[in-house]
Amino acid sequence: MKYFFRPRMKQTMPAIFAIALGVSIFSPTQGAETPATTLRKTVVFLGDSLTAGLGVQPTEAFPALIAEKIRVAGLPYEVENAGLSGDTSAGGLRRIDWLLQRRIDLLVVELGANDGLRGLDLKSMKANLQAIIDKTKAKNPQVKIVLAGMQVPPNLGAEYVSGFQRVYNELARENNATLIPFLLEGVGGHRELNQQDLIHPSPAGHRIIADLVWRTLEPILRQS
Repeated sequence: MKYFFRPRMKQTMPAIFAIALGVSIFSPTQGAETPATTLRKTVVFLGDSLTAGLGVQPTEAFPALIAEKIRVAGLPYEVENAGLSGDTSAGGLRRIDWLLQRRIDLLVVELGANDGLRGLDLKSMKANLQAIIDKTKAKNPQVKIVLAGMQVPPNLGAEYVSGFQRVYNELARENNATLIPFLLEGVGGHRELNQQDLIHPSPAGHRIIADLVWRTLEPILRQS
């Protein structure tokens, strides 16, 4: 199994609560693929600093931990980390065509937190995420989509908070996608599972996230 990443780029966070999407970006493999490579399928994590593992080693971020679980399970999948610090749903949409230079068999979309924390328009956020799904399905109609839901602070207002959560629920229903309701379940708000900024998970926090994500991904990967 291959796990692709580039060295992470330092980003300053736009706001104290901003989930600056921090970064390992995969690079499409150049040249002819070997027979062993062509038999393998690809799982791509498209997200922000939570996906990229801001503040931890690349091997400690939850996509790398998922890659190890896949290896141990003997499943024929490669994991590619497409996390980028500070990214929004619009940023993910700008990047998806480049990512689609390689076939994607399962796409995990972990975007929207920065949209919400910046108070960006929720209709635009939903449209951006829908466009990412549409482009991915256009390349591979059999692709499996998993949405990693997030939550925003209550100080943004009850209407915005509920509308933010509704975006993920509607996208999952309208696209027959699998929803992880809250990626930081059991981690968010727990000081001992986060770094000093109380925003980005520690290695221990990433292990909990990986277990949560794996419970969703494993049956999908085995069925596929």
